[in-house]
Amino acid sequence: MAYAATAGDFASTPTSAPRVLALQRALVWLVGASGAIVFIEPSPYELVTAISAVIFLATGLRLRLAFIPLLLLLILLNIGYSVGAVPVMAKPGVPNWIATSWYMAVTVMFFATVITGDTEARLDMLRRGLTVGALIAATSGIAGYFNLVPGGHELLTLYDRASGTFKDPNVFGAFLILPALFALQSVVSDSLAKSLRSTIALGIFALAILLAFSRAAWGGLVLTAGFMLALMVLTSASRARRSRIIVMSVIAVIVVALLLAVLLSFDSVGEMFKQRASFDQSYDEGRFGRFGRHVLGADMALDLPLGIGPLQFHRYFPEDTHNSYLNAFMSGGWLAGICYPALVFITVIMGFRHAFVRVPWQRAYLAIFSAFLGTVGESFIIDTDHWRHFWMMLGAMWGMFVAAQRYKATSDNALMAPAEAS
Repeated sequence: MAYAATAGDFASTPTSAPRVLALQRALVWLVGASGAIVFIEPSPYELVTAISAVIFLATGLRLRLAFIPLLLLLILLNIGYSVGAVPVMAKPGVPNWIATSWYMAVTVMFFATVITGDTEARLDMLRRGLTVGALIAATSGIAGYFNLVPGGHELLTLYDRASGTFKDPNVFGAFLILPALFALQSVVSDSLAKSLRSTIALGIFALAILLAFSRAAWGGLVLTAGFMLALMVLTSASRARRSRIIVMSVIAVIVVALLLAVLLSFDSVGEMFKQRASFDQSYDEGRFGRFGRHVLGADMALDLPLGIGPLQFHRYFPEDTHNSYLNAFMSGGWLAGICYPALVFITVIMGFRHAFVRVPWQRAYLAIFSAFLGTVGESFIIDTDHWRHFWMMLGAMWGMFVAAQRYKATSDNALMAPAEAS
């Protein structure tokens, strides 16, 4: 395959020969696939990402000026965490928490710089890798829940909830949302053969998310899917395409509803669903419940410029914060408490600004942006600040921002050239 820097496809450096490009794309696929296996530490994802970063640096990767605000926010955020951790560094888990936070920042910069070049191809490889990894995680979670393999229920579930290759059912369910959105896009947009394959994948993802019994993941899948489909309709270039998306979306909703009805007919699934779907959970209510802690913790944070340090919130309250924005204040003081929401919501604002920019990778962009926005909302009720896929999406978003600007500039120059020549 010949390769040149054009409006639709960017080489990261002049040395991006076909073999190097193939290696880089394979590494992006491998990083995506390994992201589904995180029940051990260090996880395969962390090892593969570190190795990939070294190889990318050796074969062509550079930091662009547009990433300086992102880099500064990440550094300031982690300085806040590190300063807040000084008094409690001897406490169990704190050094590892700080190391993980810095590593997550590195992965953000890795994805941002990687996605800036060869954007469409690398996003496609990331999508493929995430899909394969998610299928492994989802099928293992389903097999564990129904005890289809010896010892699977003990290994692949937690509290009778599917967790698959993750430690936590909530993270398991949340991780599957982006691959589910990729599959849904194929169902409503691609040819019949691809649509049928994607329908099977979507069914597996939806079943696994259901069996994770995570209310946030249930709501996240519904809301992000609806938001993404709305954006796909609004950005479609033809009426026929818009009509297909709408019709196929209605069919998909009917199929999922039928699947849900069948599953809820099983006593074990139905009882757990009723229990988890209830909004009067004991840990949510009362002065020290989830939302009560948010108010008390926010009031406490105003008097603590340096915070109380990572993993210390449970010393003052019955449970952890279950709010990533509050956790930033409590773990890293005012510096981290300001930088974390600033980083997140600047990305969201830029995300909306780029949603209607026509680029070859717009379809992948809409899925990643929708899943990222869902995680941003989920962060108000769950601690998402160490979710690997959250930082992966944030880095990919910034990479697509810069790539879109380069694409637009190159396209404008291509249009101006004939006019200047004439």
